[in-house]
Order: sequence, then structure tokens, then C-alpha cells
Amino acid sequence: MTTHGYNPSQFGLEAHGIDQPGEVYWNLSSAELYEIAICANEGRLAANGAIVCETGIHTGRSPKDKFIVRESSTESDIGWGKVNKEISEAQFDGLHRRIIEHYRGRKLYVRDMAAGAEEETQIPIRVVTETAWHNLFASQLFIRPKFGSTKNHQPKFTILNAPTCMADPAVDGTHSETFVVINFAKGLVLIGGTAYAGEIKKSIFSIMNYLLPTAGVLSMHCSANIGADGDTALFFGLSGTGKTTLSADPERRLIGDDEHGWSDRGVFNIEGGCYAKCIKLSLETEPQIYQAIKFGSVLENVVMDDATREIDYDATTLTENTRVAYPIDYINNAVIPSIGGHPKNVVFLTCDAFGVLPPISKLTPEQTMYHFLAGYTAKVAGTEEGVTEPQATFSSCFGEPFLPLPPQRYAAMLGERVEKYDVKCWLVNTGWTGGGYGVGRRMNLSHTRAMVKAAISGKLDDVEFVADPIFGVSTPTSCPSVPADVLTPRLTWADPQAYDAKAKELASLFAENVKTIKDLSEAIAAAGPQI
Repeated sequence: MTTHGYNPSQFGLEAHGIDQPGEVYWNLSSAELYEIAICANEGRLAANGAIVCETGIHTGRSPKDKFIVRESSTESDIGWGKVNKEISEAQFDGLHRRIIEHYRGRKLYVRDMAAGAEEETQIPIRVVTETAWHNLFASQLFIRPKFGSTKNHQPKFTILNAPTCMADPAVDGTHSETFVVINFAKGLVLIGGTAYAGEIKKSIFSIMNYLLPTAGVLSMHCSANIGADGDTALFFGLSGTGKTTLSADPERRLIGDDEHGWSDRGVFNIEGGCYAKCIKLSLETEPQIYQAIKFGSVLENVVMDDATREIDYDATTLTENTRVAYPIDYINNAVIPSIGGHPKNVVFLTCDAFGVLPPISKLTPEQTMYHFLAGYTAKVAGTEEGVTEPQATFSSCFGEPFLPLPPQRYAAMLGERVEKYDVKCWLVNTGWTGGGYGVGRRMNLSHTRAMVKAAISGKLDDVEFVADPIFGVSTPTSCPSVPADVLTPRLTWADPQAYDAKAKELASLFAENVKTIKDLSEAIAAAGPQI
């Protein structure tokens, strides 16, 4: 084995069972990884300085291929079911041997980093990849240690990423040739059969969603920013609902765009970078994200002109789930280290494909718990395998695919914090208005920004609110820079009776979903829509 790179850890690859690799590259710089990736035809250089890579048949996560090892130290904690599917220790060991055999004689790229900006709960991690561009992706997404400080790095969790290593479902007990398997006891994650880099990111998030709550810290699928007065705001939501877009605000400093913890000391980013959707991206609508795409950024599945190397952000040839990964300090007003105080506002973002939810509404404590546990939104095209157009879905805590523990555990922690710190909670619809998908139109981004700005700045405090007759939430009768009729979704529909019918249809879906939530109090159950 020949070793290259910088400050390889004394805790070597043999600790993960990797015994006969080819050349091993440790903690290479972005420039070195660019050179290797381009020479190996893993990616191409774009005019803006980013590297453009394609992920093949998998352009989104593969939730059916994700498993957790059932073993004695964690099996009583995990919320087993359709999300957290079990795999045996023996099956994990077989997949581990399969990756080790696959790695033999190959070039490997090792990256030692950390997860969690708060020192008290930070964990050391490692990502081993068979491609340079996946290593670059990991470098940009997680917390990068100071150069030359990794000699004694001993990871608590390690990801072995092998996109070209395929499982045999008949032998390995997997759903397909693709596999994403977490073993909490061994501190290992195995990823094979998929080149979609988001699996690396979300595996670490799933791990932190187990570790943090057991340490008394709420882990959250949300973005966060902080105002000039030190007021922190959280934005919960599934992919495509606007977490990254709405938290990247020139008037507020960015803490992080996707994953956070909330401890007794405040809010902190789990990551060291951002992973933004870039479909229809423009300098005019999302200037901070647009300007962050430069040398060091990794663009996934975008369409690029072969001659000019300019990016066509509107093109969906490969997928609508086009992405870019970049370090958080590429946002010019990012908070470094990525830590803020206790939030004053929590915003739940939903992409309502029915087009009937109000664009913004204020929630009572009971409604906050109801909508957090419901996690209603629409899956946006491309974020998961097989999703080609928006689909109504309920995802507890706005992040159920990444929650190893039962959702009630996270909800209880959120409720306690909202009460303790007197947090205002809001529901914002970033989906459709004037009709559902295929009839109406997406919410105007400038209007959504204005509503969010008014809510978290206190400009809605003295505005009159009225209760929505079906959904029960309180909607403002006016908002600065937003036409009054936009605030009442029924007024945006050409046929009010059609609106009523669709609103009742969505309300019935909420009613069916609430039946699936365990141990729900009568007060919270009654806080949902009324048919």
C-alpha cells in the first residue's frame, strides 16, 4: 500500500478491515482532488470553476435500500418499521466483506472530519471513497479540521463508500443491488451500488439523529439563520420546500442550511457545508447560492454546454434534483463557527401540491405539535427514486426518513423547548396557489420571503389574524409587500367551490394520517384540520 496526502491518522484503514488497498490518498486539497477527478473522467470543469459530476441511474436517495443493523446495544431504541428496516449482523458482515474485497488493489481516498459545530457534542468521522469527487463532496459538506491536525484522528463513525460495488439481494438480504447500511455498534456505514452523494450526507445525519437525542440534544432537519439583534430562526422542511433558499438571506447570517442540533446552550450546525437544489437557480432570485458556485463546489447532474462550459440551471435532462455542494463559508455572511442562540421563531415549510394551505399562518402550541408530527408536504420530483412529480406525503418531524428513534421522541423535545424559550411557530406553504399541481402556480418567492421576514421580525405581531375555517390555523389579514388576496388561498382560485372540495380532500388526508401517530393526546389530535 502506498500512502499519499496529508497527515494520515495513526488510526489506519486496517481498523475498518481494509487490508490490501492500492494507493491511498489522505485529506487531499480541493485542487488535488479536482486534478484527479478530471483526469479520471469523474467530472468536468465548468466555466464558473465548479466541478460537474453525474451520479448515473441514481439521481436521488434510495430509501428502500437503507437498513439499520439489529444488534443488542441499540435494538430497543430504534423505531423499527417501514423507515428503519432491519438487517442482521451476519448480513452486514457479508456486505462488509464484499466492500473490503472490492477495495483490494483500488485507489482509495480518505477524509477525516467532524460532525457537529458544538464542541461538547461533536464527533470525529471518516469517509473512505473509491472516487476523488465523492471525497471532495464529503470535504465540502462536513466540518474540516485544521490542516495538519488529523494525526491522532480516531473516527467514531466511518463511511465506506463504494458506488460500483453491488449487493446480491439473494445472498445479502438487500432490496436491490444498492445498499446503505448503518451499524451503530461497529461505527460503520456501508454504501454501495449508488453514486448519489447525498447518501453520504444523510447517513451522517441519521447517525446524529440517534446520538444527539440520547445525549439530551434535539436533532433537527432544518436550516437556521440569525438576525442583527442575535435572534435565531429555524426552518424545518423536507427537500424542495425552501430550507436552503429561505435561510440564505442577505439581511441575516446563515448558521446552516439543513441539519442542526438544539442543546441547552443553543442551536448549532451539524455540517460544515451546504447541499442546495439548483434547479431554476438564478442570480436574481437566489444570489447567495448562485455566487457560492465556484472553485471547490461540486455540481451534480446539471446540464453543461460542451463548448462554453456554462451551466443551464433550467435543464432537467438528467433530473430535477440537480444539486450543488459547497463549504458554508462560501456564503459571505455565514456564521463561523456555525452556532446561534435559542431560537425566537420556528418555521415549518410545506410544499402543498393541493394549493389550499395558507401561504403563512401562526400556530398554537397544540397546532405546532400536530403539524410537526404530521410533517405534511409534497415530495418534489427527483429527490427520491421514482418521484417524477409532486406527491402529497406525511413525514414526521419533517424528516422521518432520517430518524432512527420514534418520532414522538423528537416531538417531545421540540415541545419542551418551544415552551421553555417562548418560541413563536409558523406554517409556511411554499407550494402551489390558485390551484393544485398542474393547474395553479408555485408561490411567488418574493412574496414568501416578505411573509417570512415579517413574521420573524415581529411585523405581524400587531396584525389581525383570522382562523382558517378548515385548517384552523391563524392567517394574517395583511402583510407588508404582499397583496391581501394572496394571504387567503380560496381567493386565488378561479372556482371557490373547487377550492373547498380540494381543501376538504387534504383535510381528510390529515385525518387519516393522524390515526397512524401513536400516543397522541386529545388536545393535539384536535388541533388538526376539521372537515
